[in-house]
Amino acid sequence: MPLANTPTSVPVVVDNEKCIADKGCTVCVDVCPLDVLRISDLTNKAYMAYDECWYCLPCQCDCPTAALTVNIPFLLK
Repeated sequence: MPLANTPTSVPVVVDNEKCIADKGCTVCVDVCPLDVLRISDLTNKAYMAYDECWYCLPCQCDCPTAALTVNIPFLLK
C-alpha cells in the first residue's frame, strides 16, 4: 500500500488527551462494525487503522470520555 506524501484527514479523529485506551478501554474498537479502529502499540491510544468509515457513529456515541469525533462530510449530513 503506498504512503501518502501530503497531509490527509480521516473521518474519525481521536483526542489523545481524553482517550483512556491506555487504561484498558476498548469501547470504540469493540463497537465499530467495520473493525477500522485499533489501539496503538506505541501510544496505547485509539486510532483509525484504515479509512473505510461508514459514518455510523457508535464509536463517537459510546466513547465514555467523548474522545472520538466523526467528521461527517457535508454532502452526507
